[in-house]
Formats: sequence, structure tokens, C-alpha cells
Amino acid sequence: MRKGFTTGSCAAAASKAAAYMLLSGTVKNKIEITTPAGIIYSPDIEDITRGENFVKCAVRKDAGDDPDVTGGSLVYAKVSFPEVGSGPDDARSEHAVMDKLTENDECRVRISGGEGVGTVTRPGLDQPVGNAAINSVPRKMITEEVMQVMELLDHDGSLDVEISVPGGEEIALKTFNPRLGIEGGISIIGTTGIVEPMSTRALLDTIRVELNQLKEMGAPVAVVSPGNYGLDFMKDTYGFDLDRAVKCSNYIGDTIDMACEIGFDKMLLCGHIGKLIKVSGGIMNTHSREGDCRMELMAAAAVRCGADKDSLNRILDCVATEEAIDILEKENIRNECFEYITDKISFYLNKRGAGRIKVECMIYANAYGLLGKTAEAEAFLEEAKREIKA
Repeated sequence: MRKGFTTGSCAAAASKAAAYMLLSGTVKNKIEITTPAGIIYSPDIEDITRGENFVKCAVRKDAGDDPDVTGGSLVYAKVSFPEVGSGPDDARSEHAVMDKLTENDECRVRISGGEGVGTVTRPGLDQPVGNAAINSVPRKMITEEVMQVMELLDHDGSLDVEISVPGGEEIALKTFNPRLGIEGGISIIGTTGIVEPMSTRALLDTIRVELNQLKEMGAPVAVVSPGNYGLDFMKDTYGFDLDRAVKCSNYIGDTIDMACEIGFDKMLLCGHIGKLIKVSGGIMNTHSREGDCRMELMAAAAVRCGADKDSLNRILDCVATEEAIDILEKENIRNECFEYITDKISFYLNKRGAGRIKVECMIYANAYGLLGKTAEAEAFLEEAKREIKA
């Protein structure tokens, strides 16, 4: 599958081209940068606007074969000479978001976010609250590429760089940005400069960001859920909005590892039996392509609880876990089975935690509500709720 280039690469390339045109006075229709991955990126330069003290141009985002919602978007860079007497707190355009500047050479390349680039409103992200959501690696790329041009063309002053993405505010609604506390547009991101098609890395990075935000906000318990199945049940039964939980998708094991690395010593996993039954067999990535043994594990629990051969065969023939629960219910062994299943899930969750973190668990189904919970699960949930209300 064909790889693409990140918004960070687009921003750096557009910035380099605009800086070159501003300082040289010549038009640049193509530019070349080296991504952090070492791959050369040579995009066309589009929609060039040249003014007396600025140049603005764009690079079109090429997401390769990845279904990226930002694919095809134009990422603009406006590079300008600082106004006389301007400082870090001066607004440079109607849309610009001025950032906190560091005491180093980056002050010579002053980066801000314009139209369609989000603003950070919550702690725990790559940038501090109030900064444009232009992550540190893209900032470094922009700075290095613009500095290259400044040195080549013997410019010893500073330049202002404003990154914008028209339509970015609408695009952001299709991303995790609103959930993460990035408002008003998309993020300019990328660690390698390259987009890996269908990569899990972006999702894992998002999980890490959400966990880090919880930690920065002082949360004592990382409440984690594969998704929003059971949203109404958790609200109605426990008064907890499952939408506040970190969404780990299928990456339960990776999420435990990240929670440990970030410094949590308590985690509560809340999830539908369709996902969590797999954990009772030690499966820490619950995607069906990694292993789909839901009915086998349900049948194994039923064996331990005295189910007869006919019941086992019917469980193995089930398509959905809730259908199998119906059989356990009719055999009057549901509660016993889910005590066993919950114990097995708890064992494997804490085995993955390896003494670094205590993991509790709550399991439910749409038709049956709560199926199982570990000893301290409700206490962990109450602790998390108190933190939310604080």
C-alpha cells in the first residue's frame, strides 16, 4: 500500500517554499524537504500569493492509501517579515493564535496557527494550553526548513510563519480533536513525516494522549473502555458517562502498558462481553483478525459450571455472545459462569499489569446489564466519579 505524508510535512514544505519566495523574490513551484523518517518529500506548490512583506502558498495533503479525513486538504503557510516593534504577544492576523515562545533559535522562526488549525484547551497534549495544535515534531521541521532557507539566502533576522487549513474546523469534527480538547480546527501532526496506510500507530498515540490528559488533570483512576457499548447502562446504573472513558478499541494490553508508563497505579476496564470474553483467554488485542474464540471461551466456562453436551454445542453454534448468554440463563448457570469468566479476565489483566498497576473490571451486556465485576471495581468507579465532579 502507498504511504502518504503528514500534515506536518505539508506545513514544513509550504513554509520552506514561502520563505524561499519571500527572501529570493522568485517563484517556487516545487520544493524538497527531508522528513524525519529520512524520506524525501517533493510536493507541488499551489495557490501562491505574493505581497510586499509576505508570501503565502499551499501544499495539498497526500495521505497515500490511508483513509485520512485530511487527505486532499490544502495546508497553507504564510511567511512574513515581523512588523516593526512586534513581539510574541502581538496578533498578526484575525485568526492567528500566538504561541508561547522558547528562549532559543526557534524565536527566529515564530510559528502560529491560523484558520482551520485548532487551539489546545486542555492539559496533557503535545503543546501547552493556549498554543496552536501544531505538534513539536512539525514545529521542528518547519523551523529547520525555514532556517535552511534563511542561511542559504543570508537572512539574519527572523520570520513569522502562520499555518492554516481552510475547512479545518469542519474536518476536525470527524477526528478525535473535540474529545481531546483541541478546538477550532485540525492538528498539525506527525512524528516521522510519513503516513502509514491503515496504521494502528495513530490510534495508539491517541490512547496515550487521552491517558496522559487524565494523569495531568489529577485523575487517580484510568477508566478505560473499548467503546461506547453499554453507554446507557453505565449512565442509568452507575451515573457514569462512558464517553468520558479512554477508548482503547481492541488494544487492551497496550493500554495497560501505557497507563503504567504514564504513572497510573489504578485502572478500571468497563466493557461489553463481546470484547472482554476474549480477555478471559489471555487475548490482549481483541480484534477478530487477532483471534475470535468468543464461543469457545463461553463454552469452556459452561463446561466448568456443569453444562451438558447439548448446551455446549448450542453455545458453539452461536453467532453473538448475548445469544450464548441466553443458553446459560436457561441452564441456570449464568451467574456461576460469569464469576468464573470475571476471575479469568481479572487474572489476565493483572498478569499484563505485572504488579505495576491494579486493574479492576466491569462486564455487561445490552440485554442483561451487569454480568460480572471484580472486587474493587465499584470503588474504583466511585473514585473516578468524584474526580470528575471535583
